Amino acid sequence: MKPICLILLALAACGTDPVSFSAPVGINLKVKSGEVLSNAISDQKGITTESGNPFGAFVSDAQHKLGKDPTRIEIDQLTLTLGAQSTSVTKLEEVYTGDVDVAFITNDTNNTYDAGHVMNPMGVGPVPVSVSFTSASVSPADFTKLLTGSFSVVIRGSAASGFSAKGAEANMQLTFTFAAFD
Repeated sequence: MKPICLILLALAACGTDPVSFSAPVGINLKVKSGEVLSNAISDQKGITTESGNPFGAFVSDAQHKLGKDPTRIEIDQLTLTLGAQSTSVTKLEEVYTGDVDVAFITNDTNNTYDAGHVMNPMGVGPVPVSVSFTSASVSPADFTKLLTGSFSVVIRGSAASGFSAKGAEANMQLTFTFAAFD
């Protein structure tokens, strides 16, 4: 292959390769039997509230490597795990049934962006969550909120049969691997 072709191939790949991957960004959410409403359960929490703010560290690392803000942030991988501190449940199928939805809700605007879905999660996990998020769908104002961590992560779905009567508290851990692009 001629040197000019190699240069062109390298330049063509620049926009599609991530500049930075995050370390796993975990967020812990809780769903409780007493909070089942119309057979649905959910919880939400700010992405920057976890110890050490791993999402903030990822964005900072990406900004440092790029010398500017990333133009895209995507989810490379997402998993769901039932935390060991859960009470009265030992498997995900005792908590949720059907489609379990993960979303981002931006602060102030309250716009919701679909992050991923998992159907009938089973076992304790980690269970892969099918990623649906694309930062191309995020408005410019909300993308700025994304970069600053001004959003909450939400998990919601239908309660498994009997969950509302168990007196259970399920600790749900979502683990994201984010990728930043120039």
